[in-house]
Amino acid sequence: MDSVAGSPNTGAKKPALTPEPHGKRRVGIRVEGIVQGVGFRPFVYQSAHRYGLKGWVRNDATGVEMELEGSHEALEGFLTSLRRDAPPLAAIRSITVQEKPYKGLSGFHIKVSETSSLRTALISPDTAICQDCLRELLDPLDRRYRYPFINCTNCGPRYTIVQDIPYDRHKTTMAPFDMCATCRAEYEDPLNRRFHAQPNACPQCGPHVWLEDSKGRVLAQRDEAVRQAVRYLEGGQIVAVKGLGGFHLAVLARHEAAVSRLRRRKIREEKPFAVMFGNLEAVRGVCCVSAEEERLLCSKERPIVLVRKRSDAESSSAGIAPSVAPRNAYLGAFLPYTPLHVLLFQDGSYDALVMTSGNQSDEPIVTDNAEARERLRDIADVFLMHNREIYIRCDDSVVRGLCGGILPVRRARGYVPVPVPLSCAGPVVLGTGAELKNTVCLTRERDAFVSQHIGDLENLETFQAFEKTIDHLQKILDVRPTWIVHDLHPNYLSTQWAETHADPFPCENGAGATGDPSRGDRPYRIAVQHHHAHIASVVAERKYDGPVLGVALDGTGYGSDGTLWGGEFLYVHGDVCRRLGRFFHLPLPGGDRAVKEPWRTALGALWVLAQDAVEERYGPLMKRWPKKERQLVLDMLRRHINTPWTSSCGRLFDAVASLCGVRDRISYEGQAAIELEQAIEEDPEVYSVDLYRDKGLWVLDSRPLVAQAAKDLLRDEKPGVVACRFHRGLVVALTRLLDILSQGTGLRTAALSGGVFQNVFLHTALQRRLQERGWHVLVHEQVPPNDACIALGQAYIGRCMAAKGGMEDRFGRVMGKISE
Repeated sequence: MDSVAGSPNTGAKKPALTPEPHGKRRVGIRVEGIVQGVGFRPFVYQSAHRYGLKGWVRNDATGVEMELEGSHEALEGFLTSLRRDAPPLAAIRSITVQEKPYKGLSGFHIKVSETSSLRTALISPDTAICQDCLRELLDPLDRRYRYPFINCTNCGPRYTIVQDIPYDRHKTTMAPFDMCATCRAEYEDPLNRRFHAQPNACPQCGPHVWLEDSKGRVLAQRDEAVRQAVRYLEGGQIVAVKGLGGFHLAVLARHEAAVSRLRRRKIREEKPFAVMFGNLEAVRGVCCVSAEEERLLCSKERPIVLVRKRSDAESSSAGIAPSVAPRNAYLGAFLPYTPLHVLLFQDGSYDALVMTSGNQSDEPIVTDNAEARERLRDIADVFLMHNREIYIRCDDSVVRGLCGGILPVRRARGYVPVPVPLSCAGPVVLGTGAELKNTVCLTRERDAFVSQHIGDLENLETFQAFEKTIDHLQKILDVRPTWIVHDLHPNYLSTQWAETHADPFPCENGAGATGDPSRGDRPYRIAVQHHHAHIASVVAERKYDGPVLGVALDGTGYGSDGTLWGGEFLYVHGDVCRRLGRFFHLPLPGGDRAVKEPWRTALGALWVLAQDAVEERYGPLMKRWPKKERQLVLDMLRRHINTPWTSSCGRLFDAVASLCGVRDRISYEGQAAIELEQAIEEDPEVYSVDLYRDKGLWVLDSRPLVAQAAKDLLRDEKPGVVACRFHRGLVVALTRLLDILSQGTGLRTAALSGGVFQNVFLHTALQRRLQERGWHVLVHEQVPPNDACIALGQAYIGRCMAAKGGMEDRFGRVMGKISE
């Protein structure tokens, strides 16, 4: 074997091909990655013909295999093209080249692949309509003119229609649609863009759309249905549109009355709606779009991109309706990604539509026609449906663009099921994720497959989606876990599911990690602390093998001591986790109610400062809080009734947001912290923070932060200035404590994770400050820092534990029973 080269962008050195005396050589080439179902074999076929090479190509168990013969120069040119010109949906992980004895092959052929060898091939995500299909869609002379399901090997549905593997039409939701003779000829022609495009179809043989009202009466069919849907939208009506991974609820984004009506019907008070714009120019008319954000908006993944509104975005007569994203400086913008979306804008007089998930608040997105009629009938006025089944639900992805990078917020359509590469191979492990923003993760060999966003496991519908996603991943990856890893919290539905489907790990002997036939090969289960999983996820994602100092900042997570954690400093090395520090404990009067009413946390923080003198010292800051409830909360604090204490950094943000008058009550998770960040007005001053030791742990004492913020607000300082000083003070404090921990551990690598790091100001300022002080900083780039990353961290820890053999001590460590 001559060499194993990396992806075409890694700059890996090409193998030297030494020609035989007659000038001809034969080579075997194996390409691994997402190279099946994306037009890779036709690309190889055409390239081989272009360079005059002989041989064959076929799909195999791990990718694409080929043998070629020809001149040294032709083979060199072919290899260069292989790396440089691969199809747009291909994601090459490695290219292996092996020299072989020359045979004198004739012609070039695409060989039939062995069905049994295709069960480990990677499936590509659903992808936005390509330029070739877009051109045909809008060409009156093309046979697919205005066909809402036009696609090819370079675009269209993949993950959401796959029922099982191998990825063949009869194992997708396109199975009921037999191709006509013309489509079949395209499908079988290696020179055609639709060669082996499994969703290939046309108006004569493929799916179609129709429009019906809320009572199920069909109003129009096929192209007329699209045109009538546009007229309903132009009239300010709410249209449920069936898409790739579920239904959207669409309404004019510039029509305040229509948007407000959608909010009332959907029972969604203030959480921002996403807006689909007809083109990039329309986005620029409303938002300030950076080069990185423009790249994301136009990418084949087509995520929702959070972009800053222009100052006049809602003030002009043509502006976006204020109810789209109230009290929010950002807008979730995205561009059409299906042919149906394109037609809705092509026919309409509008350039912006609210396109929000088709569900009521807290429920999973609707995918089925009958389900839509039942669950959306009180929201939508009409339904634009189609008869191509959505097998697996998949929401739109959400990202933020950073300078030179990306901050994922929700990872789903366009990105799933692309795996997160791991540093080494290991057993099959299933991570069941967190309770909120749930995802699951299944490992296979050197890959971790993190599922699409599933949602909050707080109702039956979402739990059923959780179970179906696990089953689907196991099918398309053709694996079953030997380990199931879940959260420590005993009441999480994901924990209870794991307890039902796996046996506890036998800590007394550590044997049987690969399964025991007498047990029916049931997997073992292990529990992992929430914040350990946070840090492990970013370590896994960045393929970092050594120990790190982790900073996990979020709302709350169940601690190994049974208390509520959320501002943690951890030593993490694989499955080993040691708590080194925490944030100062703040009271949460009323428990979960304090999360929804940040003024309670703010009052608790002030009470910590002044105890019974709190009203005398901070009365002016408390006036807007309801007096009766305020007195009740103070009584709870004095008597320690229903007032858990937490080290949560997220709750600290809530407290400061309420003190600043930014947000006393929230209608969606993280709202107070989001609005506090957006309120920032630049100011050089920094609030100070104390550090001290308590029972072997370093404590970041947030009381001075709260005291200084309160003092400034009593002096009528602007809330935006206070917000800035608070953020800057937190950055300095985090850096100080990491420097202290570095002296004790010798580590200079920090891993940052947790939902608080979706705060771009904090994220970028802390990363920059640490790097300036010589730190190596690991942050998320492929999965979100919020609880959507927990499943990846769980699976990674399970892998680490399984790799070490006798596990009883390490299991105890993961449970937090760690001796200093």
